[in-house]
Order: sequence, then C-alpha cells, then structure tokens
Amino acid sequence: MKTPLFILTLVFMINVSQITAQITRIWLTHQTDKPSHVVINWESRKAGNSEVYLYCENEKDNEYHIIKNDNVTLHHVEAPIEKKDVQYYYRVVTGNEKSETYSFKSYPSEQNELRIAVLGNTFNIVNADLSKLINDDPHLILTAGDNVHFVSGDCGIGVRDCVTPYLKLIDVAPEMFRSIPFMPTLGNHDKAIGPWNDGDTLLFDIDATAYLKFFKLPGDGWKWKFEIPDFKLCFISLDLHHIKESFGSNQQTCRDFRVGSEQFSWYKTMMATRPEGYVITLSNEGNSVMRSQENGLWQDLFQKGNAVITGYGYFAERAEVDGFPYFNTSVAAGTLYPDEYSKMIQQVGGYMLLRCSQSNPPNVEMKKFDGEIIDSIEIPLNTFFK
Repeated sequence: MKTPLFILTLVFMINVSQITAQITRIWLTHQTDKPSHVVINWESRKAGNSEVYLYCENEKDNEYHIIKNDNVTLHHVEAPIEKKDVQYYYRVVTGNEKSETYSFKSYPSEQNELRIAVLGNTFNIVNADLSKLINDDPHLILTAGDNVHFVSGDCGIGVRDCVTPYLKLIDVAPEMFRSIPFMPTLGNHDKAIGPWNDGDTLLFDIDATAYLKFFKLPGDGWKWKFEIPDFKLCFISLDLHHIKESFGSNQQTCRDFRVGSEQFSWYKTMMATRPEGYVITLSNEGNSVMRSQENGLWQDLFQKGNAVITGYGYFAERAEVDGFPYFNTSVAAGTLYPDEYSKMIQQVGGYMLLRCSQSNPPNVEMKKFDGEIIDSIEIPLNTFFK
C-alpha cells in the first residue's frame, strides 16, 4: 500500500525541524584593556541565549561553560584566558544552533615573540590574498580605520544600527576572524549611513552606533587603550578622520578633537600617565594633517608616545619627524599623498607586522601581500620614557 503524500510531507517537516543549524559567523575581540579576557562574538539565525564552551589544550575535562540569558541574535560573551603560550578551544551554542570547535592562541610569555598585524582600509580585504598574513601567525590584528564600506542596499539610507556591512566583512575571511582577536579603529567609512553628496542630508552617524553594537572593545569603544604589559606595549585608538573636509557640517565624521573636547582631554591624560615602554597611537586621519592641529599640540601629544599609525591613504609610507616615526598602511593601493617628512612611500597594498620581544625594541615590517618586506625599522624608545 502506498504511503499517503501528506504523511511523507509531515515526516519531512519533522526531520528538517530537528536539524541543527551551524553557526559560522564568529569574531574575537577584547573588551578589557589588557589581554586577560577574550570576547567571543557570533550571529545566530534565531534569537536565543548565548552559550560558550571553552577549554585550554590538554584540559578538556576542565571545560569552562558560560551562559548568558540574553535572547539575542548578536552575541558577545567574555571569557578569561589566563594561560600563556597555549591554544584555547571553544564552541558556541544558541538554541538548536551551534558551531564547530575552533581555536585561538593565547598571548606569549616573555621569552617568546609577540606578533601583531595592522591593517588599513580593511574593507578592501575582499580583494586581498591573506595567506601570507595568516602564515605570519599574529596574536592580534589591529586596524587603522575604514573597516567597512557603505552600500545603500545593505541597510537603507539613514539607518544607524545596521550591522550588515560588518557581517559581510567577517564573511570575507571567516577563519581569520574566529581564530585571531581583532581590534578595529574608527574611520569615516565606518560611520556612513548615506551616499556622499553636498546636500543637507545627515551622511554619517558620529556616534558609530552599528560599530559599537558589533565590536566589544575597551573603554568607550570609539576610543580605547589596550596594553600588553609583558612586552611593555600599549596601543591607543582615536576617532580622527576627515577633520578638514567635514568638521562642523552635515558631513562631519569624527568626534571633536579640539582643545577642551572629551577626545583631546582623554588623549592628553593617556599620554601624561602613559605606561613605561612603547605607546603606539592609531587613527584614520593624515599624519601631517593631525600634527598641525591646535597649534601643534597634537604633534606634541603624539610624540610623547613612540609611533603613530594611520590608514588615511591607499599606500605604504613611513615618515619621520625628529626621528619619530609616522606610518600609513593600506590593504589597497591608490593615489599617493606624501607626508612632507616621508622617508619611504610606495603605491602598494599590504599590511604592517610588529614583532616584539623582551630583549629588543619592537620591529615594524611593512609588507606586501605576497610576503615581500618593503620597509623594516625598530621603533625607538622615546626619551620621554625609558
């Protein structure tokens, strides 16, 4: 006797409902100002609670289980990573959705090398071969702004909290984002909520609502400090971009940077109380443009640190002012806008790799994506701090 069609249909529907959906969009960040914890972030298809299972290599029996009763589709769970020189393994669960088991490196101990990659104009990685960067095996990836690019079809015009561009960024290199902590710096593209024009429409969300919704970062998120004490290394990220073209208009992109503003005052305090060792500032504005602001006070503050990195232009550059290095890095190549103090400039796309050890100053390699090193210098120890 033939089975009635409606019974077959019912059986098929039941089987489909029992299939576990796989979570694949996962990215790692830090919300603490030191690498004592990692934030595991992911997107689920349906809203539900956030669960993370985490264990250190060879210690699966001591698996760490965290549950957040948050009922969301965008998940952020912070977990401690106290051990050094080890591999951590994790998986995430939301309802009947779960991920495979993935892993990331903990930070190194003092006797080993710390490697940090820096990217500028990160939205262009869709056209880049990241294999050499991955082979460099960085412990952390930082950016110098412009992480995503506005497309009106992603969110519509004027929508401040749409994270679709960031989800698309994760999809470009899923293995990288789920295995290496990623800490971005803001650029003007990250705040775009409309196409560029000369009208009265508000084109940028100065508050960076979507960015802060997607990335969990130290401090306010739009400005942050991150220290790696074992290597006497500190990064400070600022919200600086398009200050000349748009400040005070409907096309303003960054927060106020003038003397007395929250951003200027915070950075001044950071540099006055900076930790001993090496301090590197990250921004998305032209270095020569920023040095002249507020009658040169920005240059004075920058040079209380040890280096500045921006992703303002589409080129690789090292400039030096009184021996102080200013870098520009970009994933893609484009028009050259040389700094008047430029020592090296090339119209190439690539990334920066910082190699740090206890016995030597941090070394900066400017690299093309084929692995070629086009510039390499040691960051000098500023006389402000020894």
